[in-house]
Amino acid sequence: MRTQRHGEMMRLGAFFMPTGHHVASWRHPQADADAGVNFKHYVKLSQAAEAAKFDMVFLADGLAVRPAHPEALRRSAQYIANFEPLTLLSGIAAVTERIGLVATASTSYNEPYHVARKFASLDHISGGRAGWNVVTGAQGAEARNFGRDSHYGHAERYARAHEFTEVVCKLWDSWEDDAFPRDKASGIFLEPDKMHPISHEGQHFKILGPLNIPRCPQGHPVIVQAGVSDDAREFASKYAEIIFSSHLTIDQSQAYYRAVKADVVKSGRDPASCKVMPGLNAIVGRTAEEAREKYELLTSLVAPIVAREILATFMGLDLSQFDFEKPFPDDVQPTERSSGSYYNWLDLARRENLTVKQLAYRAARGRMSVISGTAEQIADHMQEWFENSACDGFNIMPPYLPGAFMDFVELVVPELQRRGLFRTEYEGGTLRENLGLRRPESRYRDAAAPQSIAI
Repeated sequence: MRTQRHGEMMRLGAFFMPTGHHVASWRHPQADADAGVNFKHYVKLSQAAEAAKFDMVFLADGLAVRPAHPEALRRSAQYIANFEPLTLLSGIAAVTERIGLVATASTSYNEPYHVARKFASLDHISGGRAGWNVVTGAQGAEARNFGRDSHYGHAERYARAHEFTEVVCKLWDSWEDDAFPRDKASGIFLEPDKMHPISHEGQHFKILGPLNIPRCPQGHPVIVQAGVSDDAREFASKYAEIIFSSHLTIDQSQAYYRAVKADVVKSGRDPASCKVMPGLNAIVGRTAEEAREKYELLTSLVAPIVAREILATFMGLDLSQFDFEKPFPDDVQPTERSSGSYYNWLDLARRENLTVKQLAYRAARGRMSVISGTAEQIADHMQEWFENSACDGFNIMPPYLPGAFMDFVELVVPELQRRGLFRTEYEGGTLRENLGLRRPESRYRDAAAPQSIAI
């Protein structure tokens, strides 16, 4: 039975991997093989997303070349040659006006002051459209690029992430909104009593502050998080305003949606202040036959070893130990590298009695829910999830770029709009306004003026 959303609109993000989310995307005739370092490619996609009234563009990031079998590395375009996302989004901010700009930054291999300043700068540059996707990192290779022999353990990296995010939010509140009168007649540039050093001392960080940039147009950039582990959910309940989830079935997503909203309430927040947006990898055709042909073409481009390595990354397992032509053994266990999505993939393999190879080829399409069909069929799928409380919207993950995204914009978005499920105009000028999220007031707004300040 469908529930009513009382006029609420579906939220849509555009998650752009350079050539697309399918592992063989770079080989597709409608893909830009050089997309990772092609600025015009991202401008075209971002402007198309804005014209379609998407809430945001999202760029993931990694801080190392992903370890892989040499033959798989030769044949893959993912996480190898990409722009640094904040630099890229700063450029995109200059050629767009309304769409949100969200990028990943790790709490394991950055400092809070750096992250706070960079995202505050992007928020000012874009006029209030920035969002920070908080990640803890997962690769040992990243650790070795930052002076460590191994990655932080799971519990330690989440403890660090909590304190890191707390510090960043404090730094974003360093200045009250009206701290900079810039009054030429009086000669007063700033009001020192509206500046607040944070004087933070914790287990992982000791930071005086204040941040050396005025408070953001949004107050705080929107905080985004992805992950389904217990620690990730606990973190999201306190901080996340958007959650990108990775569930493969509506039942899984409904259970997660209920749990997340309950967690948010327990943390003293309004459940509407956190939007759940599962990933959706859509292959759109004007007919069902055209969609099937597009899917088969992509599948034909995948090398088996590449599919195996992609699934190994998603599950956090060394798959070379398993017979590729047989199902997973009954006693397979997660490792320290495994994330919450491990269980989603193993559940899919068990439910459909898939071999490791068959599951690997599913993974090659992308780590999220995958659907192919006509615009009406894809809109039916999205409406079912949205109206049955499995999500607040979707993070669209095109299998190849720009072709698959342009198909979605041309065919699916008008169908969603015709059904009254998606906006035809932006509601506001900032990402928060368009998402229906409140602008946070500074925590120091009513604080007493500091007794002494060194400038």
